[in-house]
Amino acid sequence: MTLYVLARLGLVVVVMGALMLFKVPLLPALAVGVVVALPASLFIFKGLRERVATGLDAHQAVRRAEREKLRSELRGDEGPLTQA
Repeated sequence: MTLYVLARLGLVVVVMGALMLFKVPLLPALAVGVVVALPASLFIFKGLRERVATGLDAHQAVRRAEREKLRSELRGDEGPLTQA
């Protein structure tokens, strides 16, 4: 996920730097860089974005399973595991 965020921010910097080469002031170049680069990164970094989404889905599935296990233990559905 960090790599995807850094790639998107890097694209903003590249667009901003390209605009500054044409003597565009810093703040307008930054604004245009954000407006252009962030939506463009959805297409440019599609594979990276899909990899991040897959990783987040897997992590969420593990957390959901752990949460459901804990809830069933608290309800007493697990049998021997709840008896100490």
